[in-house]
Amino acid sequence: MNSEIIGLTDWLKTPPGVYLLAWEQARFDEAVSDIFGYHALQLGLPELDTLRTNRVPHRWLAQESVPALAVAAPRAVVEAASVDVTAVAGASSRPRAALITESGALPFPENSLDLVVLAHTLELSRDPHATLREVERVLVPEGRVVMSGFNPASLWGMRQRRAHLYQRMGSHELFLPEAGEFIGYWRLRDWLRLLSFEVESGRFGCYRPALASQKWLARFEWMDRAGARWWPILGAVYFLVAVKRVRGVRLLEPAWKSRKVVAAAPAAVANKEPASRAGPQP
Repeated sequence: MNSEIIGLTDWLKTPPGVYLLAWEQARFDEAVSDIFGYHALQLGLPELDTLRTNRVPHRWLAQESVPALAVAAPRAVVEAASVDVTAVAGASSRPRAALITESGALPFPENSLDLVVLAHTLELSRDPHATLREVERVLVPEGRVVMSGFNPASLWGMRQRRAHLYQRMGSHELFLPEAGEFIGYWRLRDWLRLLSFEVESGRFGCYRPALASQKWLARFEWMDRAGARWWPILGAVYFLVAVKRVRGVRLLEPAWKSRKVVAAAPAAVANKEPASRAGPQP
Protein backbone atom coordinates (compact mmCIF):
# COMPACT_ATOMS: atom_id res chain seq x y z
CA MET A 1 0.00 0.00 0.00
CA ASN A 2 1.01 3.63 -0.33
CA SER A 3 3.33 4.91 2.31
CA GLU A 4 2.04 8.40 1.49
CA ILE A 5 -1.22 9.08 -0.33
CA ILE A 6 -1.28 12.45 -2.03
CA GLY A 7 -4.51 14.42 -1.77
CA LEU A 8 -6.11 16.56 -4.43
CA THR A 9 -4.95 19.82 -2.84
CA ASP A 10 -1.31 18.73 -2.85
CA TRP A 11 -1.57 17.17 -6.30
CA LEU A 12 -2.85 20.44 -7.78
CA LYS A 13 0.47 22.04 -6.83
CA THR A 14 2.42 19.58 -8.99
CA PRO A 15 3.24 20.38 -12.67
CA PRO A 16 0.35 18.28 -14.07
CA GLY A 17 -1.98 19.81 -11.46
CA VAL A 18 -1.01 23.35 -12.42
CA TYR A 19 -1.46 22.42 -16.09
CA LEU A 20 -4.96 21.08 -15.39
CA LEU A 21 -5.97 24.08 -13.26
CA ALA A 22 -4.94 26.51 -15.99
CA TRP A 23 -7.06 24.70 -18.58
CA GLU A 24 -10.10 24.44 -16.32
CA GLN A 25 -9.90 28.06 -15.17
CA ALA A 26 -10.03 29.21 -18.78
CA ARG A 27 -13.05 26.99 -19.49
CA PHE A 28 -14.95 28.19 -16.41
CA ASP A 29 -14.19 31.81 -17.28
CA GLU A 30 -15.72 31.29 -20.72
CA ALA A 31 -18.75 29.32 -19.56
CA VAL A 32 -20.02 31.47 -16.68
CA SER A 33 -19.39 34.92 -18.13
CA ASP A 34 -22.74 34.95 -20.00
CA ILE A 35 -24.89 33.22 -17.36
CA PHE A 36 -27.19 35.71 -15.66
CA GLY A 37 -29.40 35.63 -12.59
CA TYR A 38 -29.26 36.60 -8.93
CA HIS A 39 -27.57 33.74 -7.03
CA ALA A 40 -24.61 31.49 -7.91
CA LEU A 41 -22.79 28.81 -5.91
CA GLN A 42 -19.40 27.15 -6.31
CA LEU A 43 -19.34 23.85 -4.43
CA GLY A 44 -15.83 22.75 -3.48
CA LEU A 45 -12.30 23.17 -4.91
CA PRO A 46 -11.32 26.66 -3.67
CA GLU A 47 -8.10 26.35 -5.73
CA LEU A 48 -10.25 27.54 -8.65
CA ASP A 49 -12.19 30.80 -8.68
CA THR A 50 -14.82 29.53 -11.09
CA LEU A 51 -17.16 32.52 -10.67
CA ARG A 52 -14.67 35.34 -11.15
CA THR A 53 -16.03 36.34 -14.60
CA ASN A 54 -19.68 35.87 -13.65
CA ARG A 55 -21.79 38.99 -13.09
CA VAL A 56 -24.40 37.49 -10.78
CA PRO A 57 -24.68 39.86 -7.78
CA HIS A 58 -24.65 37.15 -5.07
CA ARG A 59 -21.97 34.46 -5.29
CA TRP A 60 -20.95 31.89 -2.67
CA LEU A 61 -18.24 29.29 -2.22
CA ALA A 62 -19.20 26.22 -0.19
CA GLN A 63 -16.93 23.50 1.16
CA GLU A 64 -17.56 20.22 2.92
CA SER A 65 -14.43 20.19 5.08
CA VAL A 66 -13.73 22.68 7.85
CA PRO A 67 -10.53 24.68 7.27
CA ALA A 68 -7.69 24.41 9.80
CA LEU A 69 -8.28 28.01 10.89
CA ALA A 70 -11.87 27.18 11.78
CA VAL A 71 -10.75 24.20 13.89
CA ALA A 72 -8.45 26.46 15.88
CA ALA A 73 -11.13 29.14 16.18
CA PRO A 74 -14.66 27.70 15.84
CA ARG A 75 -16.15 31.21 15.81
CA ALA A 76 -14.64 31.72 12.35
CA VAL A 77 -17.04 29.16 10.92
CA VAL A 78 -20.01 31.11 12.20
CA GLU A 79 -18.65 34.37 10.86
CA ALA A 80 -17.81 32.83 7.47
CA ALA A 81 -21.35 31.56 7.04
CA SER A 82 -22.56 35.06 6.28
CA VAL A 83 -19.65 36.11 4.05
CA ASP A 84 -20.28 36.66 0.37
CA VAL A 85 -17.48 35.73 -2.02
CA THR A 86 -17.88 39.08 -3.76
CA ALA A 87 -16.97 40.86 -0.52
CA VAL A 88 -13.62 39.07 -0.16
CA ALA A 89 -12.64 38.71 -3.80
CA GLY A 90 -10.29 41.64 -3.62
CA ALA A 91 -8.68 40.55 -0.35
CA SER A 92 -7.19 37.33 -1.70
CA SER A 93 -6.25 35.73 -5.00
CA ARG A 94 -8.53 32.80 -4.16
CA PRO A 95 -12.14 32.85 -2.94
CA ARG A 96 -12.72 32.09 0.71
CA ALA A 97 -15.29 29.57 1.87
CA ALA A 98 -18.54 31.27 2.81
CA LEU A 99 -20.38 28.07 3.75
CA ILE A 100 -19.40 24.79 5.40
CA THR A 101 -22.05 22.30 4.34
CA GLU A 102 -22.75 18.79 3.12
CA SER A 103 -22.97 18.61 -0.66
CA GLY A 104 -26.03 16.38 -0.33
CA ALA A 105 -27.86 18.83 1.94
CA LEU A 106 -27.38 22.38 0.72
CA PRO A 107 -28.79 25.18 2.92
CA PHE A 108 -30.82 26.75 0.12
CA PRO A 109 -34.56 26.55 -0.61
CA GLU A 110 -35.92 24.91 -3.72
CA ASN A 111 -35.62 26.80 -6.99
CA SER A 112 -33.40 29.51 -5.50
CA LEU A 113 -30.06 29.37 -7.38
CA ASP A 114 -29.44 30.35 -10.99
CA LEU A 115 -26.00 28.74 -11.32
CA VAL A 116 -24.13 25.94 -9.52
CA VAL A 117 -20.51 25.07 -10.32
CA LEU A 118 -19.12 21.62 -9.51
CA ALA A 119 -15.36 21.45 -10.13
CA HIS A 120 -14.40 17.80 -9.42
CA THR A 121 -17.10 17.85 -6.75
CA LEU A 122 -19.02 14.72 -7.73
CA GLU A 123 -15.97 12.45 -7.86
CA LEU A 124 -14.92 13.61 -4.38
CA SER A 125 -18.41 13.43 -2.88
CA ARG A 126 -19.43 10.66 -0.49
CA ASP A 127 -22.65 10.24 -2.47
CA PRO A 128 -22.46 11.80 -5.95
CA HIS A 129 -26.08 10.82 -6.73
CA ALA A 130 -27.34 12.72 -3.67
CA THR A 131 -25.18 15.72 -4.57
CA LEU A 132 -26.57 15.87 -8.09
CA ARG A 133 -30.15 15.51 -6.84
CA GLU A 134 -29.56 18.35 -4.41
CA VAL A 135 -28.21 20.54 -7.19
CA GLU A 136 -31.35 19.82 -9.21
CA ARG A 137 -33.50 20.78 -6.21
CA VAL A 138 -31.92 24.19 -5.56
CA LEU A 139 -31.65 25.26 -9.21
CA VAL A 140 -34.41 27.37 -10.73
CA PRO A 141 -36.05 26.15 -13.95
CA GLU A 142 -33.64 26.89 -16.81
CA GLY A 143 -30.83 27.23 -14.25
CA ARG A 144 -27.41 25.87 -15.17
CA VAL A 145 -24.87 23.54 -13.64
CA VAL A 146 -21.27 23.75 -14.86
CA MET A 147 -18.95 20.88 -13.93
CA SER A 148 -15.61 19.26 -14.59
CA GLY A 149 -14.09 15.89 -13.76
CA PHE A 150 -11.29 13.47 -14.55
CA ASN A 151 -11.86 11.32 -17.61
CA PRO A 152 -11.17 7.61 -16.85
CA ALA A 153 -10.87 6.91 -20.60
CA SER A 154 -7.67 8.93 -21.07
CA LEU A 155 -3.91 8.51 -20.85
CA TRP A 156 -4.05 9.79 -17.28
CA GLY A 157 -6.91 7.45 -16.40
CA MET A 158 -5.11 4.44 -17.89
CA ARG A 159 -1.95 5.23 -15.92
CA GLN A 160 -4.01 5.51 -12.74
CA ARG A 161 -5.65 2.11 -13.33
CA ARG A 162 -2.25 0.55 -14.02
CA ALA A 163 -0.92 2.11 -10.80
CA HIS A 164 -3.81 0.61 -8.83
CA LEU A 165 -2.92 -2.79 -10.28
CA TYR A 166 0.73 -2.40 -9.29
CA GLN A 167 -0.37 -1.10 -5.91
CA ARG A 168 -1.79 -4.51 -5.09
CA MET A 169 1.64 -5.94 -5.91
CA GLY A 170 3.42 -3.58 -3.51
CA SER A 171 4.10 -0.56 -5.76
CA HIS A 172 3.02 2.95 -4.79
CA GLU A 173 3.24 4.89 -8.06
CA LEU A 174 -0.11 6.65 -8.26
CA PHE A 175 -0.29 9.52 -10.75
CA LEU A 176 -3.65 11.07 -9.81
CA PRO A 177 -5.04 11.65 -6.29
CA GLU A 178 -6.23 8.54 -4.49
CA ALA A 179 -9.39 10.09 -3.04
CA GLY A 180 -12.68 9.88 -4.87
CA GLU A 181 -14.17 7.81 -7.66
CA PHE A 182 -13.76 9.04 -11.21
CA ILE A 183 -17.08 9.23 -13.08
CA GLY A 184 -17.06 8.70 -16.83
CA TYR A 185 -18.36 11.42 -19.12
CA TRP A 186 -21.14 9.36 -20.70
CA ARG A 187 -22.14 7.92 -17.34
CA LEU A 188 -22.53 11.44 -15.98
CA ARG A 189 -24.66 12.44 -18.98
CA ASP A 190 -27.00 9.53 -18.17
CA TRP A 191 -27.31 10.73 -14.58
CA LEU A 192 -28.14 14.24 -15.76
CA ARG A 193 -30.75 12.96 -18.21
CA LEU A 194 -32.53 11.04 -15.43
CA LEU A 195 -32.80 14.29 -13.45
CA SER A 196 -34.28 16.18 -16.44
CA PHE A 197 -31.08 18.06 -17.22
CA GLU A 198 -30.22 18.80 -20.81
CA VAL A 199 -26.53 18.92 -21.69
CA GLU A 200 -25.94 22.23 -23.43
CA SER A 201 -22.26 21.76 -24.23
CA GLY A 202 -19.44 19.33 -23.47
CA ARG A 203 -15.76 19.14 -24.28
CA PHE A 204 -12.49 17.49 -23.26
CA GLY A 205 -9.03 18.87 -22.60
CA CYS A 206 -5.50 18.22 -21.32
CA TYR A 207 -4.20 15.74 -23.91
CA ARG A 208 -0.55 15.67 -22.85
CA PRO A 209 0.77 12.34 -21.49
CA ALA A 210 0.75 11.52 -17.79
CA LEU A 211 4.12 13.08 -16.99
CA ALA A 212 5.17 14.55 -13.66
CA SER A 213 7.93 16.81 -15.02
CA GLN A 214 7.22 20.35 -16.18
CA LYS A 215 10.01 20.02 -18.74
CA TRP A 216 8.44 16.98 -20.39
CA LEU A 217 4.91 18.37 -20.19
CA ALA A 218 6.11 21.45 -22.08
CA ARG A 219 7.66 19.27 -24.79
CA PHE A 220 4.28 17.66 -25.49
CA GLU A 221 2.38 20.93 -25.80
CA TRP A 222 1.59 20.07 -29.42
CA MET A 223 -0.63 17.20 -28.24
CA ASP A 224 -3.26 19.67 -26.97
CA ARG A 225 -3.87 20.87 -30.52
CA ALA A 226 -3.62 17.42 -32.08
CA GLY A 227 -5.78 15.76 -29.46
CA ALA A 228 -8.61 18.26 -29.78
CA ARG A 229 -8.69 17.49 -33.50
CA TRP A 230 -7.91 13.78 -33.82
CA TRP A 231 -8.94 12.10 -30.54
CA PRO A 232 -11.20 14.63 -28.77
CA ILE A 233 -12.82 12.22 -26.28
CA LEU A 234 -9.50 11.07 -24.80
CA GLY A 235 -8.67 14.25 -22.87
CA ALA A 236 -7.63 13.86 -19.24
CA VAL A 237 -10.51 16.05 -18.05
CA TYR A 238 -14.02 16.78 -19.29
CA PHE A 239 -16.09 19.92 -18.96
CA LEU A 240 -19.82 20.29 -19.50
CA VAL A 241 -22.72 22.70 -19.04
CA ALA A 242 -26.25 21.39 -18.39
CA VAL A 243 -29.62 23.17 -18.12
CA LYS A 244 -32.42 22.18 -15.76
CA ARG A 245 -35.55 21.58 -17.82
CA VAL A 246 -38.97 21.48 -16.19
CA ARG A 247 -41.52 19.86 -18.47
CA GLY A 248 -44.88 21.59 -18.75
CA VAL A 249 -43.61 24.90 -17.38
CA ARG A 250 -43.75 27.96 -19.61
CA LEU A 251 -42.02 31.20 -18.67
CA LEU A 252 -44.48 34.11 -18.75
CA GLU A 253 -43.52 37.56 -19.89
CA PRO A 254 -44.11 40.53 -17.58
CA ALA A 255 -47.55 42.13 -17.87
CA TRP A 256 -46.11 45.42 -19.13
CA LYS A 257 -44.74 43.62 -22.18
CA SER A 258 -48.17 42.58 -23.40
CA ARG A 259 -49.37 44.67 -26.30
CA LYS A 260 -52.90 46.00 -26.34
CA VAL A 261 -55.01 45.22 -29.38
CA VAL A 262 -56.40 48.41 -30.87
CA ALA A 263 -59.93 48.08 -32.28
CA ALA A 264 -60.20 49.04 -35.91
CA ALA A 265 -62.02 52.34 -36.45
CA PRO A 266 -64.79 52.46 -39.09
CA ALA A 267 -63.52 53.88 -42.37
CA ALA A 268 -65.59 56.08 -44.68
CA VAL A 269 -66.05 54.69 -48.21
CA ALA A 270 -66.03 57.26 -51.01
CA ASN A 271 -68.94 57.27 -53.47
CA LYS A 272 -67.64 56.31 -56.86
CA GLU A 273 -70.78 57.43 -58.75
CA PRO A 274 -70.69 60.83 -60.52
CA ALA A 275 -72.67 63.63 -58.97
CA SER A 276 -75.11 63.66 -61.95
CA ARG A 277 -76.16 60.06 -61.23
CA ALA A 278 -76.55 60.47 -57.54
CA GLY A 279 -80.21 61.53 -58.03
CA PRO A 280 -82.12 64.82 -58.03
CA GLN A 281 -80.82 67.45 -55.68
CA PRO A 282 -83.33 69.13 -53.38
